[in-house]
Amino acid sequence: MRYSRLMFPAGDPVPEIPLPLLITGVAGVAGYNAFDYFSQRYPGRVIGIRQADNWKLSAPGIVACDAEDREELNRLFDRWQFGSVLDCAGNCALRACELDTRLAWRTNVEGLVNLASIIVERNVRLVHASIDLVFAGRDGGSYVEGDPTDPVTVYGKTMVAAEQVLFDWLPQACTVRISLPMGVSFNGHAGAIDWIQSRFKKGRPATLYFDEVRTPTYTDCLNRLFERLLASDLAGLYHAGGPTRLSLYEIAQVVNRVGGYDPKTLMGCLRHAAGPIPPRAGNVAMDSTKLSVALGIEPFTPWPYDESLVPTGPEWHYERGPERGSPELIAEVLYRNPYYATVNQRFA
Repeated sequence: MRYSRLMFPAGDPVPEIPLPLLITGVAGVAGYNAFDYFSQRYPGRVIGIRQADNWKLSAPGIVACDAEDREELNRLFDRWQFGSVLDCAGNCALRACELDTRLAWRTNVEGLVNLASIIVERNVRLVHASIDLVFAGRDGGSYVEGDPTDPVTVYGKTMVAAEQVLFDWLPQACTVRISLPMGVSFNGHAGAIDWIQSRFKKGRPATLYFDEVRTPTYTDCLNRLFERLLASDLAGLYHAGGPTRLSLYEIAQVVNRVGGYDPKTLMGCLRHAAGPIPPRAGNVAMDSTKLSVALGIEPFTPWPYDESLVPTGPEWHYERGPERGSPELIAEVLYRNPYYATVNQRFA
């Protein structure tokens, strides 16, 4: 296992965040897991909003409110008098955004414009989650916050526009660019692990890219990072990628082997061999040193948590080690960070 200076969940108390808390984008993996975490931490003081037409997402504390509907959003603020907002909203469906640019703009930009126009008149702490796909990719990745953005997708372009809204109108807000959040989703197919595993479960081939490289993080780590940021006065832009750089193909290798699935169902290709829609980014690995320095601690354990689960070659997933792969093991060590379970037991 590989651990460095970590944001321990026990023995390192986080100052209480300004409450009540509003979380947007609870249909996405980052927002869904954050809502679960904060609702348990602050019962009755957390509200999550979903799109009005997403009726399947129903739970105590989740209300239907389109962020693009400023009047409804303003009524929600008047009722709850939020002290802080965690903005995880955004339509990250790459193909859908390419085919309907108006939808992408409305969801990824107009909603944040409304949110900012309300917050600017109130004393509200805002943490906004952006994405690594604001970059096109380059040899070696290693993007830092000062690198110019050059997205290849409509999704990435709208996320750049959303960042600019905050730079211009809410400079006191904190924007964190995340990568692939690894955690459960409300519908079982919204996340990276979900989609890959759904193919393997049915014995269908899954084709992933050798040359699209990301810096994934456990949502367990992201939740604690969000809490620390909400409780702080850090402002501006920070990269929040994990310490391990993996291609989408390598991520699928991990899911295939840990899940005990047929290795023949995993296919790989270069991103330029795929269709033109949606275009794919290359190596968008982020350097998150600025964030670690600002916090004084490394906020992420690697994903996957154990270095023995990191692929060492294109045929690595054909090798079956002592982990005895199964879907249950995926739930234990890929959806959830087993490190936190160990630490919580130690401090119980």
